[in-house]
Amino acid sequence: MIKSVDNVPVYTLLSPENAVVYRVPTYQREYSWTKQQWDDLFDDLLDTIGDSGHFLGTIICVNETENATKETVLELIDGQQRMTTLSLLLAAIHGCLDSRRGELDEDDLTDLTNLRRQLILRHPIRARLRPQKQNSNYEDYLNALSRVGIDIEAPKVKNLGNRRIMRACNHFRNRIESRAEDTGKGIVEVALDMLGRAKNATLVKLEVESQSDAFVLFESLNNRGMPLTPIDLIKNNLLSSADKQNGLDTDMVFARWNDLLADLGDDYTNQERFFRQYYNAFKATLPHVSKAPVATRTNLIRIYETLIGADLAAFLKEVTAAGDVYKRIIGNLDDEDVPTDLDVALRALARAQGSPSHILMLYLMLRRNQLELSETHLSTISRLLASFFVRRNLTGTPQTYTLQALFMSIIDQIEEIHGNDIEQSVRNSLREVSASDESFLEKLSGQIYDENADVARFVLVSLAEDGFTKETERDLWEREQNHRYRWTIEHILPQGSNLPSEWVQMLGGDSEAANDVQQRVVHTLGNLTITGYNSNLGNRSFDYKKTRMDGRGNPIGFNNGLSLNADVITANIWNETEINTRTEVLAQRTLDLFPI
Repeated sequence: MIKSVDNVPVYTLLSPENAVVYRVPTYQREYSWTKQQWDDLFDDLLDTIGDSGHFLGTIICVNETENATKETVLELIDGQQRMTTLSLLLAAIHGCLDSRRGELDEDDLTDLTNLRRQLILRHPIRARLRPQKQNSNYEDYLNALSRVGIDIEAPKVKNLGNRRIMRACNHFRNRIESRAEDTGKGIVEVALDMLGRAKNATLVKLEVESQSDAFVLFESLNNRGMPLTPIDLIKNNLLSSADKQNGLDTDMVFARWNDLLADLGDDYTNQERFFRQYYNAFKATLPHVSKAPVATRTNLIRIYETLIGADLAAFLKEVTAAGDVYKRIIGNLDDEDVPTDLDVALRALARAQGSPSHILMLYLMLRRNQLELSETHLSTISRLLASFFVRRNLTGTPQTYTLQALFMSIIDQIEEIHGNDIEQSVRNSLREVSASDESFLEKLSGQIYDENADVARFVLVSLAEDGFTKETERDLWEREQNHRYRWTIEHILPQGSNLPSEWVQMLGGDSEAANDVQQRVVHTLGNLTITGYNSNLGNRSFDYKKTRMDGRGNPIGFNNGLSLNADVITANIWNETEINTRTEVLAQRTLDLFPI
């Protein structure tokens, strides 16, 4: 079944010395990664310390070579999103270096030549990675290569700058340029550093004999056994240390550990984040760990080996107390707990994708008595952080990789102050780095759903909740049994291709003009709303979507009682003018809801 298993660095997978290409089969979905995943990849590479390359996961491929003298074709059954994104990062690096050839020395030029050969093959020139052709993915990719200085034939694509693959490539170039500006380094230096990090990153390549073998393996990897995680290894070290120390009952230690994990919940991301944030928040008072100024995924095991080895009993007492606080921060409340105003504020912070700031809330809540902080102080700071993250996650300011250092520096600043002074200090620190009102408003006025769908949903729900009365209040974050939200984002003007004739007529009567309007405004705030109960309004007409009822006579269209939809219900037509007007109103309301 499995022909080979190799854990190899990227520079081997995409070696200039071979003619291996990676082809995405036609049945695969189109490229779908968004800004959040692009930033995750970039930041994970930045997070790598030393020569150990970041682990990018596993790809599964089938050898579909027809002419080995020409090229070796590996068909990607699993891993196309990672491989495509990685290739776009390399393309962005190529663009940064190629446009600055005059600044490159002989070794740098060799790196640039090798990078080009990682992206394309020669005689004839052709792409090494070949996305599937659905929704012009392959054409978009060829254009991305062409735009970064690679001499490859690329067909003309309409609206290329707004298409996902080109936006990903441009986003990586912007990240490189921003990092250069933030660090005071040259763009060439940063680009070469990122090239080294990307080349040293590793992937496990599983090559199988057939498509059927690939799918069996894919199901096995995703549905059955799970590899040991750093948290598992920390637990093993904890129990091993307990077994060796007199006076410590191993069963008691195991029970305390299980209580801690119960507090953190089943989500491994939350568990790992807690162990990193706990060390980073309190490292000044913890046993010293050499060469570990911050906890990262790479050094987490070594850090906790040191903490456990220094004083197991003290470690267990302190870490479980921190876990009890973190439980509240992530909203893992017991059924009998009655949520307070602080719990509501913390829940809003989590929904605003504010988990990087949990390090600060952990510090404040665990030290609240010494810092003279009331629940009101903590609630205010939590809401302030939520505002900060709504703005940050939409504008990209400040950069993701700076957030950990930001909150660690805030912790350093507030060690010697108390009460109201802490609240003001946090506000001042966030103001210094947050995007301006003008930048925030500009993003709110653009294609917010395509920029960050999670932020779009948080903003829409917040706007709807702001208009609640006691009679109209409802839980817009309610989930179904399958964990999907019961209330979901609906595009008023449909986002799908092939607009129905009713919409074409409303947008001017010409199909091409209607499509152009759709491209410009479909994902803007003014064209978005919240509907509930699996309304599935899709491409239906405007009037149908306004008045849709379910089988029991409940309104599930725009006439669902939310004040957010009041102007939509009263509109007779829905065209570019209506959408732009509503966007302007909702963008200003959002700016007012989330001040810094």
